[in-house]
Parts: sequence; structure tokens; C-alpha cells
Amino acid sequence: MTQPQSPLSPPPLPETLAADPAGQLAWTAAVAADERKAVDITLLRVTDVCYLSDYFVVVTGFSRTQVRAIADEVEAQMELQWQRYPLRTEGKAEGSWVLLDFGEVIVHVLLPTEREFYNLEAFWGHGDRLDFIPTTVEVQG
Repeated sequence: MTQPQSPLSPPPLPETLAADPAGQLAWTAAVAADERKAVDITLLRVTDVCYLSDYFVVVTGFSRTQVRAIADEVEAQMELQWQRYPLRTEGKAEGSWVLLDFGEVIVHVLLPTEREFYNLEAFWGHGDRLDFIPTTVEVQG
């Protein structure tokens, strides 16, 4: 019997990322951020426009506590699924913009005011953009 609830589940890995190990890392970060209710989850492929990284994952949290929780979940899932740890972490104490540098992937978790002010998507706009949109699924029970 199908229940009327339809919780969100992560969308399947896009084919464009499936053959790209860095893309898979970025997708893992996006799914982890979504687990902690991040919004406006965006992946930017910056390989051709930036030597720092292959992907940026940019997400929004609505409080300092949520920003930290999102960052913690991303770290936990990267460790669990890929045995990867951030090379560098910035901003966790302040909680308004946390940066997690995994090498090929840099994750930015920002409050709405920080995201609007710094507008990373516009700054790195020459990169390919992929918006993460969770899909609904029916719960079977």
C-alpha cells in the first residue's frame, strides 16, 4: 500500500558526473547538504576557469547552527563514502560562511546574506552550472 507522504530523496547522479570522480565527490557533498535541509544547492564545474578546484558546491543554510550542521554532514559523508577529509576548513567558528576544501571539490555553505553579497555563482559564472533539485518519491508500506 502506498502512503500519501512523499519525502524528498536525492536525485540520481547525472550522467555528466558519473564518469568524473570529482563530479561524484561534488554530488556526494550536494546530497549531504540536502540531508541537512540546505537550499539553493548549486554545483559549478570550474575546471576550465580555475586552477584551485574542479567543482564548487555552493549551498545556503538559514542560521549559523544550520550552516555548521550542513558542513558537518558534508564532512561526515565524504569520510564515510570516499574516505576523504577536508584539506582545509574555514569559517566554522563564525558559522556565516563555512568553506570545506577537499582538493578537487570546494564546498561553500553560506547564510543568505553572505551568499547574496559574495554571489559566487556570478563570479565563477564562466563555469558549467548544475542545480541540485531533490525529487519526490512515494513511500511504500
